[in-house]
Amino acid sequence: MLPGQRLIRAALLVGVLYFYLPIAKMNGKMPLFEGSGLATLVPNSRQAAAHGVSPACQAFLEGMQRYGEGTPEGWRGAIEQWETALQHWNDGEDCTVKPVLLTFLATARANLGELDAALATYQQTLQLYREQNDRHSQVLTLRAIAEIETKLGKYQGAINATQDAIALCEEVCRDGGYRQVKADVLNTMGLIFAKLGDPDRALLRYQEALEIVREVGNVPGEAATLNNLGNVEADLGDYTKALEYYNLALPVAQKLSERRREAATLNNIGFTYTQQQNDAQALEHYERALPLWRELGDRSGEATTLTNIGVARANLGDSAKALEAYNQALPLRQAVRDRRGEATTLYRLAQLERDRDNKAEALTRIKAAIDIIESLRTNVSSEELRTSFFASVQEQYEFYIDLLMQLHRQQPDAGYDAQALNASERARARALLEVLAQSGTDIRQGVNPQELRNQERRLQQQISALAQQQVEILNSNHTPEQAQAIETELQTRFEELDLVRGELRASSPNYAALTQPQPLTLPEIQERVLDGETILFEYFLGKERSYLWVVETDRLTSYELPPKAEIEAAVTNFRQTITSPRKRTDLTAIAESISNLSQKVIAPAADRLGNKRLAIVADGALQYIPFAALSTSTDYQPLILDREVVTLPSASTLAVLRTHVATREQAPKTIALIADPVFAKDDERLQDAIAPQGTITASRDDPLLLASARDMGLAIPPARLPGTEKEAEAILSLVPESEKLQAFGFDANRQVATSSDLDHYRLLHFATHGFLNSTHPELSGLVLSLVDRDGNPQDGFLRLHDVYNLKLSADLVVLSACQTGLGKDIRGEGVIGLTRGFMYAGAPRLAVSLWRVDDRGTAALMSAFYRNMLPENLTPAAALRQAQIELWQNPEWQSPYYWSAFALQGEWRSEGDR
Repeated sequence: MLPGQRLIRAALLVGVLYFYLPIAKMNGKMPLFEGSGLATLVPNSRQAAAHGVSPACQAFLEGMQRYGEGTPEGWRGAIEQWETALQHWNDGEDCTVKPVLLTFLATARANLGELDAALATYQQTLQLYREQNDRHSQVLTLRAIAEIETKLGKYQGAINATQDAIALCEEVCRDGGYRQVKADVLNTMGLIFAKLGDPDRALLRYQEALEIVREVGNVPGEAATLNNLGNVEADLGDYTKALEYYNLALPVAQKLSERRREAATLNNIGFTYTQQQNDAQALEHYERALPLWRELGDRSGEATTLTNIGVARANLGDSAKALEAYNQALPLRQAVRDRRGEATTLYRLAQLERDRDNKAEALTRIKAAIDIIESLRTNVSSEELRTSFFASVQEQYEFYIDLLMQLHRQQPDAGYDAQALNASERARARALLEVLAQSGTDIRQGVNPQELRNQERRLQQQISALAQQQVEILNSNHTPEQAQAIETELQTRFEELDLVRGELRASSPNYAALTQPQPLTLPEIQERVLDGETILFEYFLGKERSYLWVVETDRLTSYELPPKAEIEAAVTNFRQTITSPRKRTDLTAIAESISNLSQKVIAPAADRLGNKRLAIVADGALQYIPFAALSTSTDYQPLILDREVVTLPSASTLAVLRTHVATREQAPKTIALIADPVFAKDDERLQDAIAPQGTITASRDDPLLLASARDMGLAIPPARLPGTEKEAEAILSLVPESEKLQAFGFDANRQVATSSDLDHYRLLHFATHGFLNSTHPELSGLVLSLVDRDGNPQDGFLRLHDVYNLKLSADLVVLSACQTGLGKDIRGEGVIGLTRGFMYAGAPRLAVSLWRVDDRGTAALMSAFYRNMLPENLTPAAALRQAQIELWQNPEWQSPYYWSAFALQGEWRSEGDR
C-alpha cells in the first residue's frame, strides 16, 4: 500500500467524488479511484476540457492520471501537474477541492522521499481544513503528519499531531466510521511509542484501539491491532502473552482470506516459539507460512521465514538444512534489495559457519553483514534513529568481536586482537563521535555549504523512501518497467548524493570527518590518544565471554573475562553495598564487594598497571562503577593511590575533543559557580514574598519531567541542599573577585545557566540536584530555581537539549549533584546523559557523580579538589586524585561511598599540553 493511501481514499470520499460528480457523466461511471485501476477511471484532460472544466481542474485530472502510473516518474509528473493546478487556482474554484489536491500532492512527495516538502504541504492542507471547519479531514491529515514526522525522527511533533487528532475524534467522531479513524490514530501512536522504545505506552494505545475496532465490528482492524499487541508484548519479553494475541489474530486473517496477514502471523508465532526455545513448534508454523508467501509472490516474506527456518534448524542441530534455508533466503533478500534483511541472513550464515568450525568463512560472512550495516547507518540522517538502529544491530558486532578474538586464540600473531579492538571502537559511541565532530568544525565557508548540507539531507530522505518503495514493488505483482523505473530513480538519487558530497568536500576539507568520522585503529589510538604515562583499558561485555584490551604506546595485550551476566551481578552487588545506608560505611563489606568485582575486571591485567595513569573505556554495567575504588591488593589499597583514573566514552571521542580544544582560545576568566537554587514556595528565602496560588507548574504540568523525578527518587519540588552554598563559598574564596561569577539562590536560575556569559569562564560548577529520565534521556538535566524573587513559579529545569545549545569555552565542568554521571545505557552508544551534552557544548572534561552523594562529604571533596587545582595548579585529573586520597585518609570520610562517587570523564592532559 502506498504511503497515505488510506488518507487519499478518505479525502476522495469527502471531496473528490463531489468534485467529479458532473464529470462522471462523460463516461457513464463514477471515479472510484481504487488500487491500480485509478488511471483508467479518471477522465483525461481532453475529456475534461470538452466539458468546460477549468485549467486548474484539467491539471488536477492530468495529475491523477500520472499518479496512477505508480512509478517515480509518474509521481513526479503528477506533482508538476498539481503545482500547475495551484498556479491556476482562483477564487471561483470549488474551495473544498483544493485541500484534496494538496493531499495528493503531499502524498506524491512523500512517495519520492521529499519528506520536508510533504510535511509542509500536509500542514498547508491542515490549515485549509481548519478554515473550513472540516474536523473529520483534520483528523486524517493530522495522522498523515504524524507518520511523516515519525519518518523524520521528529517524534515529539508526531506525538503532538496524534494527540490533536485524538482530541478532534473525541469531539466529532461519534459514528462508527470515525471511531475507526480514532483506532487508526491510536495504532499510529502505538507504533511511535514502540519505535521510541516505550512499549508500555505503546501497549496502552493498542489496547484502546482494540476496544474500538471490536466495538465498531472492524474485523480486519482487529486482526491488525492484535498483531501490534503481539509485537509489543514480544518486545516486552512476555512471549506467552504475545502468542495469545497472535493466536487471536490468526483465525481472523484466515476467515477473511487475508493470506499475507495469515503468513505474517504464522511467521510471528514461529519466531516467538523460537524465542521460547521451542524450535520444533516454531518450524511447524514457519512451514505453514512459507507456501503462503510463495503463493503471494512475496519474496521478502519468503526470505524472512526461510531465515527463521534456518535459525530453528541450527538450534535443533541440523546444520545441513539450516545452510540450505539460508542459501535460499540470501538471493531473495538481494533480489528485492532488502539490505537490512540481507545483513541478518549473512549474520545467521556466519553463526552457522562458526559452529561448523569454518571460522574463516564465518569471518567473510560477518564482515559482509557489518559492511551493509555501516552503509545503512550512514544513510540515516536522524541522530536518534541512527542510535536506535545501531542499538538493534549490536548483536552482530558482538559476534564479530567474539569471532575475531577466537581466531586470535588460534593464531595469536595474526593481528586478530587488533582487528577486534577496532571493531569494539566501531561498535560504541558512534553517534556521540559524530555530534562531537559536528560541534567543533566550521564548514560555513565556500559556496553556500549549508544549502549543500540541506540537499544532502533531502537526498538521504529520498533514497530511504525510494528504497522502501522498491522493496514493496519488487515484492508484489509488478511489470519489468516498474522495477526498472524505481531502480533507475534510486541510482539517479545516489549519483546526485555523490555529487553533493563531492561539492561539500571541495568547499570544506573537514566535511568527511564532520559527518562520518571514522573510529580510530590501534596505531591511531597509540599515536593520537596515549602517551608514555598512560595505559588504556577498553572493555567489551559479551553474552558468552567478555574481553579486555590493554593498550600501551608500544603494545596491545588482550584478556578474556567472564560473561556479561557474571560481571553485571558483581557490579550490582558493589553498587547495592556502597549505596546502602546500612552498609556504606561498613568497610569490610565494601572491601569484599570491591574485591569480587576487581577479580573479574582488573586482576587479569594487574601486571600491566604499573603506576601509569589509567584511562578506562567501559561497557554496559561497568559504566556505573568508579574504577578509582577498585583494587588489586589483598588488604584493599584503591587504585587511585598509585595513579590517576579517568573514563572515556571511547578512545576515538577523545581524539575529536582534543582537535576542538587545540584550535580555540582560552576563556579569560576563572570560574562560574551556580549553587543552592530556590525550589519551593515555602523556602525560608521567600518569607517576605506573597506566596502565589497553585503549585509549580513547570514541574506539575510536564509528565515526562515527573517521570525523571520518579527515576531519581526526587521529590517535586525537591529538597533544598543547604550545604551547596557553603561548598560554593569555599571554592570562590580561592578566586579573585574579578575572575568569578557566582549565582546563588534566586540567581541560580535557568536564565543564568543558558547565558552566553558562561563562555567567558574556564571552570563551570553546578551545585544542585540532577535528574535522570531513563525513558527519554534528552529530558535529563539539572534542577535550578523553580520560583523567582516574587514567589512566582518558573521553569527551572536545565534539560539535556538546553545543554546542547550552550556554547562553552570551559576546560572543566563540575556537576556536583546526584548521579550526574548516569543516564540511559543504549547498546552501542553507552550512557546518554549530561556528559554527552556538555562535551558537545565545548567541555573536554567533566567531573560527575555516580550515585546520590552525601552533602557534607561532597563539600569536603570539592574544597580539596579546587584547592589542589587552583592554588596548587594541578591538572583536574591529578587534583581529583589528590582530593580523593585526602578523604580516604580521613577516618570520617574513609569509605569509598564518600570519596569515589565522583569520576573525571574526558581529557586528562592540561591545556598547556595542546
